[in-house]
Amino acid sequence: MLHSLFESPEFRIIDHSQEDGPDQAMASFAIDDALAISVGEELAVPTARLWIHDRTIMLGIPDSRLPHIEEGVAYLEEQGYKAVVRNSGGLAVLLDKGVVNLSFIFPDAKHIGIHDGYQAMVSFIQYIFLDLTKKIEAYEVEGSYCPGTYDLSIDGRKFAGISQRRVKEGSAVQIYLCVNGSGAARAEVVRAFYDRAKQHAETRFTFPEVVPETMASLEELLHVPITSEQVCKRIVEGLASITRIDPSGKMTEQEMQWQQERMKLMLKRNENFQQKNR
Repeated sequence: MLHSLFESPEFRIIDHSQEDGPDQAMASFAIDDALAISVGEELAVPTARLWIHDRTIMLGIPDSRLPHIEEGVAYLEEQGYKAVVRNSGGLAVLLDKGVVNLSFIFPDAKHIGIHDGYQAMVSFIQYIFLDLTKKIEAYEVEGSYCPGTYDLSIDGRKFAGISQRRVKEGSAVQIYLCVNGSGAARAEVVRAFYDRAKQHAETRFTFPEVVPETMASLEELLHVPITSEQVCKRIVEGLASITRIDPSGKMTEQEMQWQQERMKLMLKRNENFQQKNR
C-alpha cells in the first residue's frame, strides 16, 4: 500500500537523468536543497527528481575524515571515479550510468516523522515493481556499503539505499537504485576504497566491512534485462498513475537562485576536501 505522503493532489516531475557534467553531482545536492526550501514554503507542489551521474563516488562527511583518505581517493581516481563529498551524513555510495537516483521532495518536514519519508519511498519502489516482484524488503543488509535500516533488498541482497535530508520546512528523500551491471563489482570498488582510506586505524565512527556478495543489481535479482531509461519510465508512469502531474516539469527562477546559494556551500566543502588531498 502506498504511503499517505502520496495523497497530494499534484506532483511535479523534474527529469535531470540526461544532465551530467564536471560539477553536476555536487549540483544534485544543491538542487534538492533548493527544492526542499521551495516545497517546504509551499511555493511548489511536492516534487520527484530523477538524476544519473557516471563514475562518481558520493562520500559522506564521515568518509572525508578517514585517516588515510588521500590514499583512498587516489585509488578511486586510478579506477576512473570522481570523489564528491555530499552535504549529509551517510557513507560512500557508487554511482554510474547503471544507477538511477530518485529524490522525493515533501513539505511540512517538522510535522512528519522521519520514518514517514523513508517508508514513503519504500512503498513507492515496491509499487512500481509489483509486476516483476513482490519480494522487495526494507531492512539493514550487513556487509553492504552505506548500510541503513531502509536498505532495499531481494532475497537478502541489497540493490538500493535511502537517505533523507531536511532543509527548513521541506525534506528530500533520496534513493539510489542499482539497475543493471554487477552489484558486487561496484561493492568491490567501495571495499577497496575503505581498505586504503581506513587501513588498520582506530576510528570513532564505525565504517562498514564491505562484503561484495551482499549487493546486486535489479537486473541480476530479477533475471530480466532492464535499463536505467526503463526504470525512469516506470517512476514517471507510476507517479502519474496515482496523482496528477504538474506539466511544468522545471525549476522556478527562485529555486535556481537558491540552488546557486547552496552550490557555493557544496563547492567550498569540496574545495577544502580537495586541498587536503593534494
